[in-house]
Formats: sequence, structure tokens, C-alpha cells
Amino acid sequence: MKSRVHNSPNLIYSAGTQVVVLKSVQGSNGRVAHPAGAVGVIVRSPQDRHHSYRVRFVDDFEAALHHDNLMLLAEYKQGAINDTNQVLSTHGLFDRVIYRCVVGSRAFGLGTEESDTDRRGVYLPSADLHWSLYGVPEQLENERTEECYWELQKFLVMALKGNPNILECLYTPLIEFVTPLGQELLAMREAFLSRLVYQTYNGYVMSQFKRMEADLRNQGKVKPKHVMHLIRLLLSGIHVLREGFVPVDVGQHRERLFAIKNEEMAWDDIEAWRKQLHAEFDRALEETNLPERPDYERANEFLVKARRLAVAEKLP
Repeated sequence: MKSRVHNSPNLIYSAGTQVVVLKSVQGSNGRVAHPAGAVGVIVRSPQDRHHSYRVRFVDDFEAALHHDNLMLLAEYKQGAINDTNQVLSTHGLFDRVIYRCVVGSRAFGLGTEESDTDRRGVYLPSADLHWSLYGVPEQLENERTEECYWELQKFLVMALKGNPNILECLYTPLIEFVTPLGQELLAMREAFLSRLVYQTYNGYVMSQFKRMEADLRNQGKVKPKHVMHLIRLLLSGIHVLREGFVPVDVGQHRERLFAIKNEEMAWDDIEAWRKQLHAEFDRALEETNLPERPDYERANEFLVKARRLAVAEKLP
């Protein structure tokens, strides 16, 4: 995937940044000192976008210019190549989804009446767009409908790394839509399972609990729902190593997990459970039949096949 130049709506350009002026700059005599398109360097930045920058040009002329009249030089040179919104609006990428499923609380067996329906999946861009100057976004999002779709290569790479969110997409029982190519992806899902699950799941949980311990010391509280899902992740990871598949539905642990979510379980008890699960995870790693690494070659063959099929107009 090509990298893109991003411009946050709250970004303030720092001193030393090269910018392009989007309108002509007037001198003290009323004449144009520098035309639109001229390059300058910011020598003083404002505290917010309501005030002006001080911009110096090559002849040492300086002018006060508002943020709306400036553009980063790197962004200016990218032009339409950097316009992801144009790609999304003109190429119907949401129509290129090959797999859509439901994950989150509803798939975990932890849903309530208030739970959102989180849809995730994979899309395959057309070959013409993938080969074009514009490239393709690594993911599509629709915040209003709680949907997110990863471009196929991005999805495969994350699956090979043992990313829990991606593996749960492959193993969720709640499948809403799948094309023949998507069915092939599901049929090879065991190729993504390896002992890397231990490092990925365990490492993430340990790092998050360290942060939570700091939050408890500094703020006296943590987010109980997040704690619940970290414990769920440990339960899931242990099962992957022992049984060779991802148990998305953890409803059998619902009562105990909800005790965490509803702040009915003491932190010391949560910590004791977590440490017990880490010990079980270690034993599962020693005993697992999973390979050391996932099947990179099989994933690569699938991606190459998908790219070839993307040449056709019909979604495979």
C-alpha cells in the first residue's frame, strides 16, 4: 500500500514547514508580491486556526496568512492522487465487498439490548483501480452503520500476524454475506493459526494491564468493559492453542465476565484470574499442535489468485 499525506482538521503547521499559498499575496504598495502557487516557509505559527501564520518567501518578504489560504507543499504536489474521498465516491468500493460478518458483543455471546451490531469484512478492489495512480484505501469505514472492511491484502497480512480482530472475523458464526472467493478465504482460515497467537494475544493483554495499573494509581479507576474483553481475549487465545480454532462465542463465561463489566468483581480477583489464565496460556503453548508460523505461501497463492480474478468486471 502506498503511504498518503494526511491533513488532520485540527492540525497546526509548525515553524519551518514549507507551504504553498492558494491566493496571491499583496505587498504594502497594493501590488502582487507573490502569485498564488508560490512557496514559502512558516516562521511563526498561531495557537489555533482562527489566527494567522507568518510566512516568509524566498526574497525574505513576509506576510500574515490564514490557514485556509495555505497548503502543505507535500500535499499540494500529491494533488488528486492523495484524494481518498474521490476514490471512494467514484469507484463504488463498498460494492466490492466479498465477505461481511458480525463481530463484537453479539458474536461473543455477550450482547445486551443496548449492544451495537458491528459489521466487519473484506473487500477486493478492481484491478484497474488497484493499478491506478490513486491506489486503494487499506480500509473502508461507515461510522453511521458501524461497518469496516479491510482491503484483501491488508486483511491477510493482519491475519498472518495473529490479529485477534481479524481472526474473529474469520471464525464468527454470524455471516451475513459471502461471495465464492470469500468462501475460499473462510475455507483456508486454519492457515492463519500458529503459535504467534500466543505472542500477539498475551503481549497485548500484558501491555494493557500495565496501563490499567497506572490508571488505577493515578486516577483510581479503569474501564471495566475493556478489562472484560482482555480477559475474554486470554480465554480465546488459550482455546486457539489447545483446539486449533478461534472460539468467538464465549457465552459460557458470560456471568463471570459480566461481573467484571458491571464492577461486581474486585480488582484483586480479576488480577488473580488473569494470572491464572496467563499460566494456562503458557501450558497451552508448550502442548499445542499448531505450527510455529502460519502458512504464508498458501495466503500468498490466494492473494495472487484474487488479484487475477479482480481483472474481470464481475465480483468473484
